[in-house]
Amino acid sequence: MGQRLAIVTGAAGDIGRAIARRLGQDHDVVVLADRDIAAAERAAAELGAGFVVMAVDVTLPESCADLAAKVAALGAVATLVNNAGAAWGASLHQTTPETWAKDRALNFDGNFLMFRAFADQLIKARGSVINIASVNGLGIYGHPAYSAAKAGMLHLTRAIAVEYGRYGVRANAVAPGTVRTQAWEARAALNPNVFKDAAEHYPLGRIVLPQDVANAVGFLASEQAAAISGVCLPVDCGLSAGIPALARTFSQTDDY
Repeated sequence: MGQRLAIVTGAAGDIGRAIARRLGQDHDVVVLADRDIAAAERAAAELGAGFVVMAVDVTLPESCADLAAKVAALGAVATLVNNAGAAWGASLHQTTPETWAKDRALNFDGNFLMFRAFADQLIKARGSVINIASVNGLGIYGHPAYSAAKAGMLHLTRAIAVEYGRYGVRANAVAPGTVRTQAWEARAALNPNVFKDAAEHYPLGRIVLPQDVANAVGFLASEQAAAISGVCLPVDCGLSAGIPALARTFSQTDDY
């Protein structure tokens, strides 16, 4: 059967690197796919043996196809993680047609292009697709173009699950809340209370760590989740369940 492979896009970032590390526990090779090759090389050096760096721009069909052709020579693609993403316009007022298209291309179209490029390999391996969505795809938390793209990603996940389930391919999504990454560290430099302020909205009283997302991905990619397909798993410290301060306001009690 050959080697069991995992592909992680946007692997050079904090979340991508954590996902790659987790998948390295039960895959023979993990491909770190990213536009920033230098950053991906640093991630591979940190992660050690079994991690291979390859270039991809998920917004370009030819780049996704080229990656798929290179990966095919390595083994069977058991897991495809569409993790690459970023957000631009913080509000509708700030969003231009250009930034809307940019958000959609990276956060939505790229997932389709990657799946299309790897569909045959996933069918052959009866593999699993895991799309890294966001609570922004479930509710309104700012960055509307990003949020609309993530909502589209969730529908794409269900479409893959329904249409490709007959081939044994599973598709699921993970929807993180606020994750403590380098991007947030930059904000913390401007506002030292940013993590404390954000955590107050979360029932668990903390924000998400990259390894929290990685553990959810590891579970969905595993045989323990063999009967799970077409779901969105929020990894958000309870945010999508409700906001404690709002519950206290409505109930007029401090029990929450």
